[in-house]
Amino acid sequence: MSDYTTLLYEQPAPGVARIVMNRPQARNAQNLEMGYELNAAFDRASLDDSIKVIVLAASDPHFSSGHDLRGDGGVVLGDRPIVSSWGGFQQPGAHGRFAREQEIYLQNTRRWRNLAKPTIAAVQGRCIAGGLMLAWACDLIVASDDATFCDPVVTMGVCGVEWFVHPWELGARKAKEFLFTADDWSAQEAHRLGMVNRVVARAELEAEVLKLALRIAAKPAFALQMVKKAVNQTLDIMGQQSSVDQAFALHHLCHAHNVQEFGQVIDPGGMPAAVKRRV
Repeated sequence: MSDYTTLLYEQPAPGVARIVMNRPQARNAQNLEMGYELNAAFDRASLDDSIKVIVLAASDPHFSSGHDLRGDGGVVLGDRPIVSSWGGFQQPGAHGRFAREQEIYLQNTRRWRNLAKPTIAAVQGRCIAGGLMLAWACDLIVASDDATFCDPVVTMGVCGVEWFVHPWELGARKAKEFLFTADDWSAQEAHRLGMVNRVVARAELEAEVLKLALRIAAKPAFALQMVKKAVNQTLDIMGQQSSVDQAFALHHLCHAHNVQEFGQVIDPGGMPAAVKRRV
C-alpha cells in the first residue's frame, strides 16, 4: 500500500521517513482505516533499506485525540490481512470484543513498538488516550512546549488504555495520580518524568525532530537496530510485556462490568457528548 486516505508518507531527508497522521478535522482520531494505514506505512519504511529512522507526526492542530469512537471509517475488521493471530471478531459478547481489541489495539501497538528501526514521535497539541499509545510505541518522543497528555478513560469506567505502560513511562505514583484524576500533564512535566526526550517551541518541532533523526541516521543501521533490541529486551526481561498483557485483561474486565451495569462497554457518564449521541 502506497496510497493513503488518512496519512501522508514523506521522505524529508536521506535516511528519514515521516508518517503524518492527516485527519485534522477529527483531531487525528484513529479509526480502523488509519490503524491499518499506519501499519502499512510503518512496514513500508521498515522494509526500505534506504530508511534508517522513522518519524511519526501529525497534522495540526493536535497529535491525536485517541481512538475514534464514532466508527470504523467504512472498514470491516477481517476484510484486510490481520496482524495478530486472533479471529472471531464478529463473535458476540466478550469473545468478539477481546479479539477485536487484541487485533486493532494491543498487537498493532506491540508490533510498532518492536519495529527494527528507531522511531521518533513528534507530538504537538493534545495527545489523548489512544494518542498516548502511538507516542509510547515510539523509541523517542519530542514534544512541543504546548503539548499536553492525558488518559481519561477511567472516567468511562475503564482502567486505562489498552497499551498499559503508564508505570513504565511515568513511574508508579504519577501513573496512579494521572489515572485516578484523569488530569492532563504538560510536556514539561512529561520531560521531568522521563517520558519525553525533548521539549521545543512548537514552531521548531518539525525542524528539531528532523535534526535529531539525521543525527541518528548517521549511525550504522545494524548497530541502531541492535541497540533498540537490547533496550526493548531489557524492558521485556523486567516484565513490561507481561504487565501489558495482564492490564489488558483487566481492561476487558472493566468492559464486561460496564456491559452488565450500563448495557454498553463504557460508562456513559464519562463519554464525550458527541459520542453519547451516537451510542
